[in-house]
Amino acid sequence: MKSLQRLLFLAFIFIMAITLTGLAIVLGQTFPILQDQESRAEAEAVVRHLAEMGVEMDSGDREQLSQRMADDAAGVAPARFLRLIVIAFTVAFIVSVIVFHRLTERYIRPIDLVTDTTMELAKGNYSARAGWTAPGIQIGLVTAVNALARNLQEMQSIRETEAERLETLIANMGSGLLMIGRNSDISMANSFFLNQIGQEENRLIGSAYKAAGLPDALVTLIDVVSVREKPVSEQIDIETDTGNRTMAVYSAPVIDKHGGWLGIVVVMHDISELIRLERVRKDFVANVSHELRTPVTSIRGFSETLMDGAIHDQEAAMQFLEIIHGESGRLEMLIEDLLDLSKIEKEGYSLRLQTVNVQDIIERSIRSVSGRLKNREMTIRSECPPDLCVKGDPERLVQVLVNLLTNAVSYSKPGTPIGVTATVSEGMASIAVTDQGIGIPAEELPRLFERFYRVDRARSRDSGGTGLGLSIVKHLVELHGGTISVKSEPGKGSTFTVNIPLSDN
Repeated sequence: MKSLQRLLFLAFIFIMAITLTGLAIVLGQTFPILQDQESRAEAEAVVRHLAEMGVEMDSGDREQLSQRMADDAAGVAPARFLRLIVIAFTVAFIVSVIVFHRLTERYIRPIDLVTDTTMELAKGNYSARAGWTAPGIQIGLVTAVNALARNLQEMQSIRETEAERLETLIANMGSGLLMIGRNSDISMANSFFLNQIGQEENRLIGSAYKAAGLPDALVTLIDVVSVREKPVSEQIDIETDTGNRTMAVYSAPVIDKHGGWLGIVVVMHDISELIRLERVRKDFVANVSHELRTPVTSIRGFSETLMDGAIHDQEAAMQFLEIIHGESGRLEMLIEDLLDLSKIEKEGYSLRLQTVNVQDIIERSIRSVSGRLKNREMTIRSECPPDLCVKGDPERLVQVLVNLLTNAVSYSKPGTPIGVTATVSEGMASIAVTDQGIGIPAEELPRLFERFYRVDRARSRDSGGTGLGLSIVKHLVELHGGTISVKSEPGKGSTFTVNIPLSDN
């Protein structure tokens, strides 16, 4: 689009050209009349001069004199007159153009700059500015437009920042978010939601929610919200790549202030871990109650039997007292393990870390279970580099190995060997305890380190275990910054591997 300054300048040139041309035509038409009048006046002057000199001329001679003078001036005067007109008009035209250009440059060009700037602002280019700094009445307009552009640019920057923050928040929030438009098409889904249902964004966005492959329970919930037009909150189970997950889903209609239907929003939070922890808590309470009830019931039962007269039967009384003593010892062991586990899990619990020789830890642990080994006629073969050292609490490391060796002895056949091997792997000391016992089914391995969890409850109770040993082991290993893993095959045995960071020395 041509600028206002250019259009006005061209219009001015065109008008000036027409005006000067018209003046030239008018002057050209009046020039012969003026020339004839001038010739007659000159002829009259010559006649008067001749009359003063005594020469008289009649009217015919006067007419001839005027005609001859007019004919003599006819070729010279027009050319001179035209040159003067052309020069005067050209000078006037140039001066007018220069003056008008200066005026438009000063007063019209700022308007063009403001117009161009506002057009750029309308296109969304908020960085556009009107570059005019000369003083005058037009500077106020330029300043106002530039201030408007700066404000729009700042608003755009703030809006982009807020949109980026919102997008980042939605993409990285720990809950799934799904937006459904008024036409039942999916308009937005964050990464958490896509990962949970195993869908890709480009296949989900724009699809009708009923045809998008969403879990059936979720589709049913959205249908309920569509019909009721009220928020609904439920727990649903969905199948994912990692297995069955429990989701707390909140869905609500999106309605504007005028009551218009805009769509539905769905927020989905994974509560599988909370459900698991709640189940563990309930199991723990139930297991503690059961484990405490068993020895307390035995103690109470046999003590009542003694009180009813069995105390006078020395042989029976001694047998009952031994049972009471054994059950009280088991009860004491259970309470100690509970207190020990509670202390380990308590926030702020610290280990007495120092450089520890692994071979010394293994030897101390073997000596601690030597009585059990002798009773079951079992042996332990150990292999450990003599200079292998880790950074750990020696007493707690002995506790870890004693628990593992005790389990190996309890769940192995009498006379079978147990192996303890220590190696170095990726900056960690790996201590493996291998037995040839009954083994552990694969489906039991994920829950093996839970409190009170037993693969063979009857055998574990007969062996004197509390069901807390492996849970204590796992917590102690993690406090050392290490890991514990298990490999097992039913009927062939198990291998527990503890990885502890090596000592800096």
